[in-house]
Amino acid sequence: MSPLGSRGMFYLAAAVSDFYVPWESMAEHKIQSASGPLDMRLTETPKMLSVLRKEWAPFAFCISFKLETDPDILLQKANAAMNKYQMHIVVANLLATYKQEVIVVTKKGKDSIRKHGQHDDVEEQLVNLIVEKHSEYLEKPEAS
Repeated sequence: MSPLGSRGMFYLAAAVSDFYVPWESMAEHKIQSASGPLDMRLTETPKMLSVLRKEWAPFAFCISFKLETDPDILLQKANAAMNKYQMHIVVANLLATYKQEVIVVTKKGKDSIRKHGQHDDVEEQLVNLIVEKHSEYLEKPEAS
């Protein structure tokens, strides 16, 4: 990615699980239900967005996603991700309405993208807006 500089773009749409079971904790064979209740200890998944922005591709245009179930914390979490990970865009959406509406959060504010008709979708509108924002970034990378 280094040769691409600001022309590079990361579209980090896949949600990574917040927790995982370490290999050394996994059972080698099928867990028997006759053994009684199962206690499982999960480990936090390391956050890699800071590493991506600071070390791997500091000039690339970065878009991440924030999916929540609670509308009261959605924008708060999206703004926190913008600041903490230095994202150029955070696409915020709610699990209940993610196919109908997304909120695109940038340093300059937010844009809402909504599905208008039965055959319409938010994805095409989202990609068009991201292309527009990336073009702005290429013109003035320090302002984005």
